[in-house]
Amino acid sequence: MLAITDLAAEAIKSLTTDAELPEGGGLRIAAPQPEQGLELSLAGQPAEDDVVLAGEGVSVFLEPAAAEVLEDKVLDVQPMEGPDGAEELRFAIGQQDQVPQ
Repeated sequence: MLAITDLAAEAIKSLTTDAELPEGGGLRIAAPQPEQGLELSLAGQPAEDDVVLAGEGVSVFLEPAAAEVLEDKVLDVQPMEGPDGAEELRFAIGQQDQVPQ
């Protein structure tokens, strides 16, 4: 099952609050073409067949193909340099045994 770091949970909580999503809304991860990468979006509720991860005020909805791809992964947030040179935070996927929880 996908693990979520504390930093990623804080980022998701901030995004969902800023977007004024309804209670139970969260981050949705889909893999329409898994070999092409993952798509992240905010959703007011999960799709009917989504796997729902919820805890500590954060909900993550995994489309079934994404859930399979992310089975042994961890969702984290890492600082990156943006196009204007300023630091910004981006979601990152890593192996569960390689990223501190």
